Amino acid sequence: MFIQTEATPNPATLKFLPGRDVSPDAPIEIRSSTEAAHSPLAQRLFDIDGVSSVFFGSDFVAVTKGEGEWPHLKPAILGAIMEHFLSGAPLIAEGHDHEAYGYDDGEEFFDDADIDTVEIIKDLIETRVRPAVAGDGGDITFRGYRDGIVYLAMKGACSGCPSSTATLRHGIENLLRHFLPDVREVQAV
Repeated sequence: MFIQTEATPNPATLKFLPGRDVSPDAPIEIRSSTEAAHSPLAQRLFDIDGVSSVFFGSDFVAVTKGEGEWPHLKPAILGAIMEHFLSGAPLIAEGHDHEAYGYDDGEEFFDDADIDTVEIIKDLIETRVRPAVAGDGGDITFRGYRDGIVYLAMKGACSGCPSSTATLRHGIENLLRHFLPDVREVQAV
């Protein structure tokens, strides 16, 4: 089994591509060893000193380090991912699902009068933003819209990334303003 690695814009996060589906139904972010209880792969990764969070995308695993250096962490992470996929163990233990990891950040908020605007925002995020952000090892989801401000949740490599402000301001905000002049600003929640 050959696992490719890619740098992400976040220097604390590396993206690992095992060449197979990882979490095709929905992305999963796990931020602690306690949250990893129902994921055999996440448990293996959190057993490595220095791993601070794990993000499972459709075909990748993004690992964020808290301490340590990549030259020391990377071989152990590659080994854990390889062992997991060669073992045939599921990503999520039987009897549990993606909702067990709280990927849903709660209720979306917006005024009913803005439903048409919100639908366009969601479509643009789904078709243009999320695929690009997944390429960098992360995910962005719609949280709300109020008074011309779009609120987005950032996951994986995007969370805590030094360039996330630029992504929001110069990338996503400009895209949304192009199609929706009523959008004034984009903020992370």
